[in-house]
Amino acid sequence: MAKNTSGEMSFLQHLEELRWHIIKSVVAIIVFAILAFIFKNIIFDDILIAPKEPGFFTNRAFAVFAEKMNTPSLKINDKPFQLISINMSGQFSTHIWISIISGFILAFPYVIYQFWSFLSPALYEKERRYTKYAIFAISALFFMGILFGYYLIVPLSIHFLGSYQVSASVINTINLPSYFSTIASVTLASGLVFELPVVIFFLSKIGIVTPEFLRKYRKHAIIVILIVAAIITPPDMFSQILVTIPLVVLYEVSIFISAAIQRSKEKEAAA
Repeated sequence: MAKNTSGEMSFLQHLEELRWHIIKSVVAIIVFAILAFIFKNIIFDDILIAPKEPGFFTNRAFAVFAEKMNTPSLKINDKPFQLISINMSGQFSTHIWISIISGFILAFPYVIYQFWSFLSPALYEKERRYTKYAIFAISALFFMGILFGYYLIVPLSIHFLGSYQVSASVINTINLPSYFSTIASVTLASGLVFELPVVIFFLSKIGIVTPEFLRKYRKHAIIVILIVAAIITPPDMFSQILVTIPLVVLYEVSIFISAAIQRSKEKEAAA
């Protein structure tokens, strides 16, 4: 983009630059959304509908574990339910929204790259050197969270919500948008929660968070993590523990990252 005579961009030029980065991000999302729309059999049959079937990887793993522990109650999704669509345009509108969400997930690294390209010129050379792996780290953590949510939280949530009954006279008939919105919200929430180390990194860089602060409030953080795990998982202790463990690990990793940044700042101050 053009710059003024002083070599710095004006406010309107910054807005114009940001607009083009946003447009490129939206175009990438649309392209991947179109691909997801075309390959609907893979998106729906092989990915989204699979977690409710007994043959899904997580469901089979729980079945094997239940047999070894002789606890049949640990089996999940061994009786798959049918999905229904009660609106004339229900399947088509669901197809569109799922394609858009899939496009966002697939284009996530490119979207991060575009925003990074917009912000990086404002950083010093040393800051750019420190954060040159930011795109990879943010994308990797996001996809790790997506996979964690998809392979662990989603099957547990489907099993609990799909089989829960307030009365034997009430039959669960799961609507198509309800089922897919549950999967989408759980997986996206997991992807965002896994960005905790990145958030701590930037907060530590600007001095808002310190490792002493994170260690001091570790117990409070664990309570918050338990609450989050209770919200996004079925209300049984086993499921909550499975979700809590990686979140606690992420918090400890965040402390390590914050401590490393503090040591780096101390060395620079001493120099």
